[in-house]
Amino acid sequence: MSRKPRHRGRTPAASAAVQKYAAQQPGLQAITKQYVGLITHMLDDAGINYLSVTGRTKSVASYAGKAERLADDEDPLTEITDMIGVRVITYVHADVAAVADVLGDELVVLDDRDLGQETANEGRFGYSSRHVLATVPDDGPGRLRGHNASVQIRTVLQHAWAEFEHDIRYKGKIPEEHAPDLDRRFTLAAGLIELADKEFSRIRDVLRATVTEERDETDEQDPRIDAKELATFLGTQYADVGWSRTDHYAWISGLLLELGIASLDELSGLLTSIDTESIDARMGYKYPAGAVRRLDDALLAVFGARYVGLHGNAHRVELLRARLEKLRADLPDLPDPSDHPVPSPDPE
Repeated sequence: MSRKPRHRGRTPAASAAVQKYAAQQPGLQAITKQYVGLITHMLDDAGINYLSVTGRTKSVASYAGKAERLADDEDPLTEITDMIGVRVITYVHADVAAVADVLGDELVVLDDRDLGQETANEGRFGYSSRHVLATVPDDGPGRLRGHNASVQIRTVLQHAWAEFEHDIRYKGKIPEEHAPDLDRRFTLAAGLIELADKEFSRIRDVLRATVTEERDETDEQDPRIDAKELATFLGTQYADVGWSRTDHYAWISGLLLELGIASLDELSGLLTSIDTESIDARMGYKYPAGAVRRLDDALLAVFGARYVGLHGNAHRVELLRARLEKLRADLPDLPDPSDHPVPSPDPE
């Protein structure tokens, strides 16, 4: 539980680095926000389930403290790489690897460390988190070029342990005689969390394999397919895939309503005409795409440009056009959108 000893006094290189960072820090806050949006978009497009994506720009005080702790021969400008930080929290451990895979495909990865695996390789329990240092490719968003982002990926349970341990270690005053006992207790808690993470994964797998069609009460004033009912239906329709984010079920239910599809019976009838296996093969999913992403591609394959033009898709027109081009080029046998006219909702 002991902290790394601080150096007495700040080197000229450290002082110069802190001054430079202080001048840059306000501008980096906007860069951090843009990185959060970019990574969120990547995960949503890949159909990966996650709890949250957040960001923080390292404070000047924190940067100065870290610079002061560096050895005399270490340059803060190259050694401190977490000025822009993004944190992705997932529900289960399998999704940690999926998020890292997305970053590896979409960004330029400069470093990738699985600290939980490193700890396990040493025969210990402790801090578990995947740390990916990445930057945008040459054709990435211009404002982000030249700026690296340090991305932490961890499960919600790993996050809870890390936050509590950090709070105790850095903010609390631990008497020397209690340090060994607290170290042992943190180790015990880390082991229990690893077991709990595994149980959560098993729970998800069991629920995904045994999902039922039991329906909850719905809001009769809302013409959309109920999000919970849709999640249950898609869990049966795409039994081999993972869950999507909770809010994404409600979002795509709105798109279905724009298409005039307001019941599961209508949706089921539509999906029976689709060669799902061909779409999946041609899209070549690299990640465990969730059920909403699979339905999204199915609707795109059926309705084509009409789907792209829906009001609810206004924020991702170019993305959908690129997907549609891929589908049409690789799947000439897809159903003609004219075979599936959009039904008009019954007037109230």
